[in-house]
Amino acid sequence: MTTLIPREPYSQEELDRLYPRDLKLQLVQVFLRHGERTPVSSRFQNAGLAPYWPYCNVARQMIQMASSDKDMTSWNGFQWRRKLETLGSKDESVVAVGATGDIESICQHGELTDKGRETTFALGQRLRHLYVDQLGFMPKIKSDTEDMYLRATPIPRALESLQQAFWGMYPASARTQNFPPPVIVARSVSEETLFPNEGNCRRFRQLARLFADRAALRWNESDEMDYINKRISKWMPESSPKVAVNGHPQLCGIMDTINATDAHGPATKLPSEFYDPKLRQYIDKISVDEWYSGYTESHEYRKLGIGALLGDVVDRMVSSAADGGWRSETSASGSSPTNGKAIKFAMSGCHDTTLAAILSSTGAFDGIWPPFTSSVAIELFSRAEQAPTSPGTATTAPNKPGLFSFLTGSKNNTNTAPQPSELARTPLSSLPESTKPSLRNHYVRIRYNDAPVRIPGCAAKPQNHFPGDETFCTLEAFKEIVDKFTPKSWKDECLENIGEGLFGKNDSEKSIAGF
Repeated sequence: MTTLIPREPYSQEELDRLYPRDLKLQLVQVFLRHGERTPVSSRFQNAGLAPYWPYCNVARQMIQMASSDKDMTSWNGFQWRRKLETLGSKDESVVAVGATGDIESICQHGELTDKGRETTFALGQRLRHLYVDQLGFMPKIKSDTEDMYLRATPIPRALESLQQAFWGMYPASARTQNFPPPVIVARSVSEETLFPNEGNCRRFRQLARLFADRAALRWNESDEMDYINKRISKWMPESSPKVAVNGHPQLCGIMDTINATDAHGPATKLPSEFYDPKLRQYIDKISVDEWYSGYTESHEYRKLGIGALLGDVVDRMVSSAADGGWRSETSASGSSPTNGKAIKFAMSGCHDTTLAAILSSTGAFDGIWPPFTSSVAIELFSRAEQAPTSPGTATTAPNKPGLFSFLTGSKNNTNTAPQPSELARTPLSSLPESTKPSLRNHYVRIRYNDAPVRIPGCAAKPQNHFPGDETFCTLEAFKEIVDKFTPKSWKDECLENIGEGLFGKNDSEKSIAGF
């Protein structure tokens, strides 16, 4: 499936079942795949596909940058229009022309299109309907984003999709006149863990290539690949006449072009054979095996690919459950982050590889490549009678010592800056027994595209989930699962086991992810 077809909003009956009165929502962390985009490179011009796509009219009109006076004391928005240029037949400079003859709404490779902006904006509207209108968890009108955490990868389509989703959730009519610019957190790409970072994690890059090589051996001579070749090999280049996992273009690249064309208008379509349902099923199946089987088979692949991000997710929930709220110094817009509001809603713009990695590593992946504008919502609940503070009232740092004060020796954390490095990566086994009841009285639920998913490691034992509903995992059990593949130092461990092969020293036997 290329474009997500969202389900209808929850009925009141569904809402009562999915959000029982015994549980109180405390924290929501949403990870959203960017919306529809153009292919990341030009392919299949020999099949009639235009190299330039005319679907970025909004981007062409929105472009602006900061400009200043000579003394650099004042700044204004400098708006400009974009046109793309390309090389002609004699290497001369010529204007890029889209499939419909347009020259001003041309997209760059991998760019979020007008449709992608529409679907991510609609996702924000759906989030508003659920968490604002139906549940009353977030306020209808906002004067700031101090109780929100917004983050995106360095890839522009992820940032722009996050912006669209935020605008959909809180349009201008739902923001006060003095609403300040929201903070959007970013990282250097060398330290980015919001997607599996092959480019900056050497051992993960090696593992990814080894799993890709294994997929090539497994599938290149298979019946499924024979069928794919019979349908579309006639459009492969002469230098690489057969479709293959490791062909040129790669099978996953072919899938990228098929999905991008399927999501957009008739001017940018491939021949009908590319949209054969059986062919697409086989391509999806093989590509999923290539990219994501490592998360269910290799402890090291999980740890380096998504462990750091899920470690952050768990740290935030533990802080919310045990210390009266999670606060982020980077997302606070004020100069005194310790007095900021506890964060209730986090939203991160990311990628298909992020979502599939989260789901695969917790045993909840359905084995189908995530469509554009898919989302994973990780919700934290407390038993209503056990909730230490109401989410709507936990606005300042607690005056009592936190449950993690044993790590720092601090007697009072009211006047000190947050210490995320002290809270982070503390395994369940290292926490004192006195903290365990709090974790057992909090529950984690993952919803993928609005459908609750079952986490096998939680569902297997009654004590690990909410009575009567296996999709609610105790925070203690969820943390125990994630602890198993959370790196202590992602940067350092990215340089370990170089050259060890497909399964490193901790993967002598294929290890399923705690489920």
